[in-house]
Amino acid sequence: MTAGLPSIAFVGAGPTTIYTFCAFLNEVAGPAEVVIYEDQPRAGLGTPYRPGWNDPAMLSNIASIEIPPIEETLIAWLERQPRARLVRLGIDPDEIDDHAFYPRLALGEYFLDQFNALIDRAREQGVRVEIATYTRVTDISAEPDGLRLSVTPKYGESAELSFDQVVIATGHQWPEEPEVRPGYFLSPWPATALQRVPATTIGIRGSSLTAIDAAVALAVAHGTFLETEGDPIDYRIHPGAEAFRVTMMSRKGLLPEADFYHPVPYEPLAICTPEAIARLIAEDCPQLLDRSYDLFKRELAQADPDYSTHVGLEALALEDFAERYFADRAAVDPFDWAVDNLAEAKANYESETTVPWRYAILRMHEVIAEIVPHLDVDALERFNRYFKPIFVDEYATVPHLSIERLLALHRAGCLDVVALGSNHKVNTHGEEPGAIVTIDGEKTHYPVFIDAMGQRPLGLEKFPFPTLLEQGIVNDAGDGEDNAPKGIAVDEHFHPVSEDPAAERLFCLSIPFILSRHPFIQGITSSHEIGAIVGADLARSIAAPVPAVEGEAA
Repeated sequence: MTAGLPSIAFVGAGPTTIYTFCAFLNEVAGPAEVVIYEDQPRAGLGTPYRPGWNDPAMLSNIASIEIPPIEETLIAWLERQPRARLVRLGIDPDEIDDHAFYPRLALGEYFLDQFNALIDRAREQGVRVEIATYTRVTDISAEPDGLRLSVTPKYGESAELSFDQVVIATGHQWPEEPEVRPGYFLSPWPATALQRVPATTIGIRGSSLTAIDAAVALAVAHGTFLETEGDPIDYRIHPGAEAFRVTMMSRKGLLPEADFYHPVPYEPLAICTPEAIARLIAEDCPQLLDRSYDLFKRELAQADPDYSTHVGLEALALEDFAERYFADRAAVDPFDWAVDNLAEAKANYESETTVPWRYAILRMHEVIAEIVPHLDVDALERFNRYFKPIFVDEYATVPHLSIERLLALHRAGCLDVVALGSNHKVNTHGEEPGAIVTIDGEKTHYPVFIDAMGQRPLGLEKFPFPTLLEQGIVNDAGDGEDNAPKGIAVDEHFHPVSEDPAAERLFCLSIPFILSRHPFIQGITSSHEIGAIVGADLARSIAAPVPAVEGEAA
């Protein structure tokens, strides 16, 4: 590092780092030195959008209008691309639209171009930037005047380098080889691994977009989706692949709903507002969850009185709301429901009609999320079991094309959905490959079984920088309590919660380790919101550096 120049290291180079770096450049007033470490061949993509890890058929689940701009909006970027590039990315150049959903690989190229544009702007502003790809940070430790990174490049010698500030943004964590036992895949990524799956009976645990991505990737490996304007999508099996059949399974056996029309940016809430939730948090009362649920009910009742009457909202306790919310859908065949729901969603897009109760719940998920870091263990368990599924269902709606593909697979006799219920067991350790799934005593063998439940919270035993744990700079989010949330404790600025002053130099944005207390942070909008907080803090640290720690750290 250059003597006298403030220095920042980013560990990871996906969307969270990109949005944080952007916010930093928007705020910083002086020179600095930035090094961005990425263990992959290219920086600026992120695991959810990287080639190889994602099949070209996999779609993002965020409409273009909802993606916060970096140096330019996604639409502006798309509109200036050569037609050949758009076609290569699976985009019809004549169908670019604010509300469209685009392939994950297209978003990856957008982020890569924005990342490169940020680097150019940084250098114009006097911020020196170095990109270290094929380079893994193996440890981080606190020193009296900064944080020391142990760095191991794929090509070259290992090194020890010190920085004033460090941002850990390592993103999702998946094994490089997902087939951890014969026929059992711990995740559907990298998608290239799914291409070797034979045409057989395949079980997929999960029914969200992650599971849909897995099913679609398998489908295009063994057949073809045929699209004819004005007709439903058709699916044709390749010759010799007639044994291909997928069963998606989840506890309720429901499919996600199609993305619905709503205004962007969000309209303000009237009752369950950020200010109202902030007041409840400030009161530090043990009834925080229940009082927040009361605000939620009042907001929902005001937004859509007819829906509130239909579900009997006034009489529904927190423990009863989720069951009633899903009851209408659970009473109908999932594919019949999908047909009707898709038709409704398309008609509402055409007429620009918003379903009030859906929109209210969608807007409240980020507001209610503010209470989660303040809940005790019992309240957090209630939140996760009874309240969180509602919000996940609303913000995790999927592209219309994803539903159309599922329907095509089902019509072709290649896809079923089953409910696991509360009395089930998945055995992945038997002598046979794949898994044996037992539901209410009935066993089914799946020669290939894919876990597509998405990123789960990870505990401290998985944290990749052991010295930070030994020094007490990074600590357990659950304080050792039984049934406590997994992960690390961070404050509202994403510094690790620690008495060591070195914690002020460190930002922990690695999703798996903060997911328990920040349950809705896995999307692009969350990367933008987190990046705005941390980028501004980094800029302030350049203006007023953190004082050196006296003596040896912890």
